[in-house]
Formats: sequence, structure tokens, C-alpha cells
Amino acid sequence: MKDAYGSSDALGLAALVKAGEVTPLELVEEAIRRIEEVNPTLNAVIYTAFDEARRQAAAGVPDGPFQGVPYMIKELASWWEGVPQTNSCLYFKDFVAPFDSEINARLKRAGVILVGKTNAPEFGWALTTEPEMYGRTNNPWREDVSPGGSSGGSASAVAARLLPIAEASDAAGSIRGPASQCGLVGLKPSRGRTTLAPSGADFFYGAAHFLCVSRTVRDTAAFLDVTSGELPGDPYNTPPPRRPWLEETGVEPGRLRIGFTTTDPHGRQVHDETATAVRNTARLLESLGHDVEEHDMDIDADSAWQTYTRVTAVQTAMVFDGAAPFIGHTVTADEAGPTIYAVIERGRSLSGVEHSTDVEQLRLFSRQIAGAIAGFDVFLTPTLTQPPRPFGFWDMSEPDIDVYNAKWTDGVFLYIFNISGQPAMSLPMHWSADGLPIGVQLVGRPTDEATLIRVAAQLEAAQPWIDRRPPICA
Repeated sequence: MKDAYGSSDALGLAALVKAGEVTPLELVEEAIRRIEEVNPTLNAVIYTAFDEARRQAAAGVPDGPFQGVPYMIKELASWWEGVPQTNSCLYFKDFVAPFDSEINARLKRAGVILVGKTNAPEFGWALTTEPEMYGRTNNPWREDVSPGGSSGGSASAVAARLLPIAEASDAAGSIRGPASQCGLVGLKPSRGRTTLAPSGADFFYGAAHFLCVSRTVRDTAAFLDVTSGELPGDPYNTPPPRRPWLEETGVEPGRLRIGFTTTDPHGRQVHDETATAVRNTARLLESLGHDVEEHDMDIDADSAWQTYTRVTAVQTAMVFDGAAPFIGHTVTADEAGPTIYAVIERGRSLSGVEHSTDVEQLRLFSRQIAGAIAGFDVFLTPTLTQPPRPFGFWDMSEPDIDVYNAKWTDGVFLYIFNISGQPAMSLPMHWSADGLPIGVQLVGRPTDEATLIRVAAQLEAAQPWIDRRPPICA
């Protein structure tokens, strides 16, 4: 069973449960063994729910697609009833979720068993995972480089085979960046595809998403099947899929027009290894029968990023000020790190008219970004413009928010598609000369996750990655 656990994806483990070859309790015990063995090196898991997981596994779990699969949620904004929710921020240190997020309620019905929570940077504002509250999470591929952020704890845990799948969330690349840096699959779905109910409605104006990091395209597709779907009254409406996204993994994509770029819209240098990853994938796609052409994006990325960070600062301030009645007082400077407190202050400083102007401008940038690649069925980019960074590069003790935000340009191909609302997926298509994973990103037309999943499955079949294991591995 130990070998099957490490080599199987989440759907594979669920199939073993359904066939009676393994019990949910045996899977939970194996997950616990691996966490206890490897997590002291990684610090990917910052909260454990072992006793409750054992109780749930022994009592029986729903016969859903992920029946009996050990699972973790991220220490950011995702509510699992009765579990602490600190957001890696001292201000929230005593907050316990009073109910489930709708997505987590759906996952419970799908059969997952929560065994713990994964590390995240303070309030998610980093492309790394080094919170003062919990300490840094190490990358299982090499301990001196970041696993990415803000879903770095989840990515590290899945890459190291502590569990097959884990929650990730993405408002400026926090699913796709860690997936790239840890050699995983990471999909940011379309604007409105998943609900934020019941505690939220329209955080970051449709740019914030909850999904997962996984080791296979089919796990990600099945996870989307389980968690997607807006509720009546949600602010965005997306067309339902023609068929389950899991079925799309077995559908040939046909001959597509695919564009690609290795040019940073900010005008900065893209690392040679990153460019090589994109060009090699472009050649592979061409060999698979697609029409592939190079096409650089003509967009004002600098202005788009400045506008987006002002909008998100206002909404971050809204969350902190809105939490005051539950926490008992307004956040103080000693209850949030310097970067987060600077974000809050920036948000409070902007007037309603200024914020409304920024939101309107963001919608115009959305048109500009989507329009720049509208001639293609799929668009291929670097996930990050640079290989995994060393620890300390994104320093959340920086009190100047403009200085801090300027360092996010590694993620230009991440956040522009949060702005446009298009689905985007990072795939582990390349490893650098020194053994670090480097992902590439597929971007789809608005609301067209289906085509992305078909192409991703085609690439996975042509160049399998599931058997690649990092040096630190359970």
C-alpha cells in the first residue's frame, strides 16, 4: 500500500477504496506516517487534524469521486468548520471557522478527508511561502529555493508525496506559480467558475479563485467537476460544461491554432531556461499536429499591475476592517507584518471615486489582455519568467508597498490572466540543468477550460511527468 500511495494520484487512491483494496483509514494512516516523517524537513504542514481524520475514516466517508482521499486545505481564506483560520497573520490567531466554505462542503460530499492545513505567506501576499508566524516552507526539489507562493505549502506537500492533492488559491498566480516551482499541475479557472460563498461574493472582482495543485491533469479536472458552479445570485455567470471536465481528458483536442511568447510584456529579461521550456513545448505541440506561431502580447502590463494592486489593496483593507467586529478590535501595526499593514493603509487611503475609477480601468485592461491573444485557441507562455527564487527575495518586512509590488514582475504572465478572467494552467514540462522544475502555462479563451484540459492531457501523454520525484520525498 505504501508504494501505491506514493505512485497513485487522488483518483487512483479513490479507485482502490471503491474496489475494496484499501480502506480510508489505511490511507489516512499512511498520510500521517508520511507527514510525520518528512514534514520536519519541509514545514509544509502547519496544522494537523489527525484524530478527527481517523474518526471520519473509521466512521465512513461518502462514495464520491475522491472517496477516502487524504486532503489538506491552505492556511488562507478557506473555511473548514471548527478548524483555526489564521491567514498566517497574528490578527487572526484566535479565529476558528464557524462553518464550511461552499467549496469545502462540496469536497466533503466528494469523500475527501482533511488531515491538516498547509503553510501560506501572510494573507497570501507573496510569490513565496515564508510567513513569520509559521516559518518558511522548503521546496522538496532543493531546500535553498522557494516552493512558490502563496500555495507553497500545498505544492511542497503534494510534490513530496505527503498526499496526492491539496487546496490552492490564486489571485495573482498563487496556484500556478507554486505548481511551476514544485513540478505540479495547477489550474486557475475562469472568472466566476467557482463560488466564494457563503462568506464572500466578489473578492478582487472575480480575480480570486480556489482550486488545487495535483500531480495529474485528470485529478485537476475531477476537482473542478466537484467544486465548480456558482450559486443563485453570484455576481458572475459562466456557461456549464458540455460534459464533465474529467471526460475532457480523453477527448482529442483536434488541430488548434496555438500562439506562444517568451517576451515579458514589462520589457524585462526572461530567463533562458524559462524560454527554453516554452519553445520546447511549442515544438512538441507542433509535432502533435497543431498550428503554432510566435506572437508577443502588446499590452500595458505596468499600468495594469499598478491598477490591480490598488484595487486589491482596497479590498484587503475591507477584509481587515470587516473582521474587526468578530476579532473584537481593529487591526494594529503590531498584528500584521509591515508589507500587509502597508497594503491595508494603501487601501484605506483611496477614495470611493478613485477605487471606482480603478475598477473601470481594470475592466478595460481585461479587454486589452484577452484581445491581445483572441486569435488563438490556446496561448502558451512561461508560468514564471524566472526559475525558482532563493529565500528572502520577496521580503514581507518591506514597508514600502510600491517597492515590494515591483518585485512581482516574475509573475507577469500570472496576474494578467487574473485580470482578464481567462482560464490558465501551469504544467511541469521542463526541468533546468540543475534539476529544478520549470512550468509552462496554457491560457484558454474566456470560460474555455475544456480545451485547456484536452491539450494538457495530450501533453501529459506525450511527455509524462508523474514518476518524477524530488530528492525530498516520502
